[in-house]
Amino acid sequence: MNKIQKLSDTELELMEAIWACTPPVTSTELLRLFAERGKEWKAQTISTFLSRLVDKGALTATRRDGRTNEYSPRISSEDYKLLETQHVLDGLYQGSVKNLISAMYDGDKLSEQDITELKKWLSEK
Repeated sequence: MNKIQKLSDTELELMEAIWACTPPVTSTELLRLFAERGKEWKAQTISTFLSRLVDKGALTATRRDGRTNEYSPRISSEDYKLLETQHVLDGLYQGSVKNLISAMYDGDKLSEQDITELKKWLSEK
């Protein structure tokens, strides 16, 4: 898998819609999907974001009928999340999961239930 560049919030929202569909998808299908969700995008706007996602390595584009591009993900949602998580770990916590969990614990972001679930999950690994 080639290196995928970090996605903006809007690019990630678009990718999440694509991941939820059966690929390949067209910009027309995506426009309709977002319209159903109450988000009216212009065709040029979605085309710009799709081009950026191709440039960033997140999508592949193929021509259909000589006019319309079809888009397919080059990375799964799970793989992208893993890449982003690793980026956060490396950048903020020296690559250490322990340092991340320690920061969450010290910052009172872990409940007793979270801690119990983590212990159970780790014991099963």
